[in-house]
Amino acid sequence: MNQALGIFRALADSTRLRILALLRAMELSVGELAQVLGQSQPRVSRHVKILCDAGLAERRKEGSWVFVALGEGGRTEPVFAALDAWREPNHWAVADEARLAAVRADRASAANEWFEDHAGDWDAIRSLHVAESEVEAAMGRVLGEGSLGSLIDIGTGTGRMLELFAPRAEQALGIDRSSEMLRLARAKLVDVANAELRQADLYALPLPDGGADTAILHHVLHFAQQPGAAIAEAARVLGPGGRLLIADFAPHEREELRSKDAHARLGFSDEQILGWFEAQGLAPVLIETLEGGELTVKLWLGRKTGQETGKVKAA
Repeated sequence: MNQALGIFRALADSTRLRILALLRAMELSVGELAQVLGQSQPRVSRHVKILCDAGLAERRKEGSWVFVALGEGGRTEPVFAALDAWREPNHWAVADEARLAAVRADRASAANEWFEDHAGDWDAIRSLHVAESEVEAAMGRVLGEGSLGSLIDIGTGTGRMLELFAPRAEQALGIDRSSEMLRLARAKLVDVANAELRQADLYALPLPDGGADTAILHHVLHFAQQPGAAIAEAARVLGPGGRLLIADFAPHEREELRSKDAHARLGFSDEQILGWFEAQGLAPVLIETLEGGELTVKLWLGRKTGQETGKVKAA
């Protein structure tokens, strides 16, 4: 009874109903909600707090921004079912949808501007190895054609892996430490309904043990100061039979990438990756080499057996 009363109290305000409708369309920052609603951020924050207290929404802080998403489905789905059954003409909904389209356009514009500013850096690295389209095609072949179940993209960056593979997953989560990267990913993923983004560390993933079926580390491991620990954390969140796919570089001698592009490791050997796999109960399934350019890209696929040793082998 107390839960029901809290939910009905939270719904007893037109602004909060509008906020729920907006969150149903996409995750938004408090500032973006204020922009769409035409209200001050403090006022919107108070409405958001009431919705969060009722379990109808949840907040996540990313840098100086606070993002708001719908609460868990057990509470929100009955609410939306009732609202859909009682649907009636609503001038606020039409106006909100128009302003929400403007928010989407602002995100896309910001993303394009960022990429234009950094295009030279991205192109310089990509020119050193096989075309990224070939890497992505190979990853698709390695993962096969079946469902990916619950997918986590670790170090999602601009969300490209989620754009490719979330449609094949029941649910998909992208994590990254960079709030700027996550804003770019949100601009890219506005039409990917089952993709969620969170700010988190690759050494402390926001999932319980065994909470994922598929994990991806795409060009992330060479930035990691502790790649073995990153693999251990990815293995932790995989359930029995879950798969970890790593795409990264084979060993190379491009020392300037350390200082210029913050690469902590100059590639990985099969022995290193397979040693970390073994230590975390990941049976090697496939290794693929993609040559073409000064840097060789490797794909390593491991499957969770549940026979972890609890040790992380040093590089």
